[in-house]
Amino acid sequence: MTRARSRGVSRVINPAYDRASWLEILELAQRPGIDAALGVHPWVADSLSPNQIKDSLAEAVAEASTRVVAIGEIGLDTKIESPSLEIQLPVFVSQLELAVELDLPVILHCRGAFHELLDAINHHQGRIRGVIHAFTRGPELVQRFHQAGLHFGLGGAVTRENARRIHRGAKVIPENRLLLETDAPSIGLQGVRPEETEPQHVADVAAALAKLREVDPELIARITTENACQLFGLPTE
Repeated sequence: MTRARSRGVSRVINPAYDRASWLEILELAQRPGIDAALGVHPWVADSLSPNQIKDSLAEAVAEASTRVVAIGEIGLDTKIESPSLEIQLPVFVSQLELAVELDLPVILHCRGAFHELLDAINHHQGRIRGVIHAFTRGPELVQRFHQAGLHFGLGGAVTRENARRIHRGAKVIPENRLLLETDAPSIGLQGVRPEETEPQHVADVAAALAKLREVDPELIARITTENACQLFGLPTE
């Protein structure tokens, strides 16, 4: 965080992966500039039943010693062999329902299952707000996710010279739906390996996005900060 602040990155949202990570996430959120998101990732969707996950998540949010700003990271993934989509989907739906009940945004992971994820989102008829994280797709999916009311988290992929699909997509995302991320330490940047990625590299993502959209990096920083504060209810100072 010290290195991040030296590059103008003053606040991060740290999403959970599984139940075991919730306590550590909440402990980290005691520190200045770190906010917590709690959820169960699709890769561990078979850890408990959908109702058990929803109930334990609701209890954790209610009893948290610091404010939880989102439900996440949750979603669907057909690029893995197990757990199956049939197991993932009810777990995902149960967490969407909780997000609606708690009036919290969601942080969404999606690989392959775009149709199923959009169906689940649209089922709630505009009551779901949140971000499709690590977005790497083109203009067609930008339009579909935009119509579903979602924001777009852009990370290391936009810094890569040959990532033409996300370059096309990043150019057409509406200003008020842009967000920045790193997904550290899982996704690298051009010249930065995934395991070396950290929050300070949001500044590099902002610079790459500004170049793609042919605007000043300071404009990207201001817009994405305003969008994040509005979506996640963060302080504006």
